[in-house]
Amino acid sequence: MKKIFTVFAVSILICTAALAQDATIYLWRNIKGMEKQPSVMFMHKPAENSPHTRTAVIVCPGGSYHHLGLKGEGNTTATWFAQNGVTAFVLKYRTAESLYHHPAMLQDIQRAIQLVRENADEWDIDPSKVGIIGFSAGGHLVTMAGEFWQTHNEIAKLGLECDVSLRPDFVIPVYPVVTMQDDISHKWSRNSLLGRGAKNQTQERKDEFSMELNVPADMPPTYVVVCDDDPVVIPENSLRLYEALQAANNPSRLARYDWGGHGFGMKNNDFMKEFHWNQALKEWLVELGFM
Repeated sequence: MKKIFTVFAVSILICTAALAQDATIYLWRNIKGMEKQPSVMFMHKPAENSPHTRTAVIVCPGGSYHHLGLKGEGNTTATWFAQNGVTAFVLKYRTAESLYHHPAMLQDIQRAIQLVRENADEWDIDPSKVGIIGFSAGGHLVTMAGEFWQTHNEIAKLGLECDVSLRPDFVIPVYPVVTMQDDISHKWSRNSLLGRGAKNQTQERKDEFSMELNVPADMPPTYVVVCDDDPVVIPENSLRLYEALQAANNPSRLARYDWGGHGFGMKNNDFMKEFHWNQALKEWLVELGFM
């Protein structure tokens, strides 16, 4: 049974690589002090025969904030969105594998939102239709971006001008890491995000980065996906987030499935063949006018 409960130059390289992206966009090139940052976005333009939605989505793969599943969660997701008329950007954000912790990840996703909005005309995007989707730790990242866009403006903290809103227009956390609380936290993600040790993981910091404790009144519409048999991130993470969203009167939806595990992304696997979860997501996005 299925239960459905802001001006600067952008450096772009045109590519025909294995990921089939249309362009590689370097987030921090020509920004003093950030020259060595590896953060990039891989652009996937809408398919020629797809609807003209002018919507954009930034895709954040998971990997426990340590590494990134760029192919299984990034490329497949971007391909599906592109086939449905959405310009998709797979975000290769900084992780602990390269010795980065907060705020590097939040800086990267906010920068990505900034770049998409500032180049909306050139890329044929409606700047009021820019959403984000993330998987596992990437689900935590997109939720954090939806919650922290005013209180944690990392672009301003870097001394950079930003004349566009950093608030995404929709947020899609899929089997997300949500809480940093000891009882059900995904500890590898917590260590990678905050750094190891008691000094980095005070109760104050755990509370600050527990998404269920920080849902604002202006949180964008949110679509949470979870499977009851997830063996990696305890499903209660998603349930706590959804309950908090509902308590804040957020226009949210919970797509809850009996089985499917973790890491299914948008691959052509048994879970996708059984439930076609992306079609239910599409219906939600159509309702909101984004697809």
